[in-house]
Amino acid sequence: MVELLAPAGNLEMVKAAVENGANAIYVGARGWSRRRDAYELSDEKLHEATRIAHSGGAKIRVAINTNMQSCEIPSLLKKMEKFVGWGIDGAIMTDVGAIGQVHRRFPDLVLHASIGANILNNEDVKFYRSIGVSQVVADTKLTLRELASREADIDVGIEVLIHANHCYTYLGKCWMSPYMRLERTADDFGKDVFRGSPNRGGLDYRVCLEQWELLDDKALLEPVITLKNDAFFFLDDIPALIDLGVHCLKIQGREYPVPLVAGIVRFYRELIDTYVAKPAEQPFDLAPWRMRLEAIQAERDSKRSNMTLVLLNEARQPVPHRT
Repeated sequence: MVELLAPAGNLEMVKAAVENGANAIYVGARGWSRRRDAYELSDEKLHEATRIAHSGGAKIRVAINTNMQSCEIPSLLKKMEKFVGWGIDGAIMTDVGAIGQVHRRFPDLVLHASIGANILNNEDVKFYRSIGVSQVVADTKLTLRELASREADIDVGIEVLIHANHCYTYLGKCWMSPYMRLERTADDFGKDVFRGSPNRGGLDYRVCLEQWELLDDKALLEPVITLKNDAFFFLDDIPALIDLGVHCLKIQGREYPVPLVAGIVRFYRELIDTYVAKPAEQPFDLAPWRMRLEAIQAERDSKRSNMTLVLLNEARQPVPHRT
């Protein structure tokens, strides 16, 4: 049975995701995941999230998907020891060195290679498999045929993003946000946080969605340059993904309102269950599901547009000088 993996940016969202049918929940460890700290969990809340998920029959995974300095690895391992002791079911990671260290210290912990690992081919998968990863997130640019090849050739779990965004470069590896704002600070525990760089524990200001121009010296070549960063929902491909045998269908959205995330989880839960329950020879009509998704998508688009405006405005603010 395919797993439905849902996001949670707070404890209320953990509860909502479990109640609406998620098989697994992922949360961000504060300072170590690619979101603003408002959508990450402190250690105490992560402990409570683990209890909530397990009591509802769901697994919990912790996103630790930033790139790290050498001096941060010991702190990471100490934190992971605490999380593993609490019974987390897996960690979603990007940094190659950190993955190797975590696997050596906790060989029984299930490790997932994040979308930020940008896994595009089977040799990438084999490498991550060799350092302890057992499930990989497929790049959003891969076709169903490419996924089918991977499933057939490599003993690894395949995770597909069914609600996320396409990026004009590589999803989960933004190098553009710091162009407009990069503020180096430290959290309450002394960990470096680079606001403006999601790769280093900060947040993505979505500056790719600014109004860009193309200039050649002083000549204006293109008055409007649009960089691709559009959000999507998978619908038409869901039956094929289930038939293909992918292990996990993942929803992004830790930063969205709880009712919206609950609605998205419920929609996909019912879609998956309905498709799986139908007789194999019976065709599956996606039309009613398409109508339901339109309302969800309209709400998501509105929330995302508002958040983008807030982020772009914040990115334009001057960075305070450090003393």
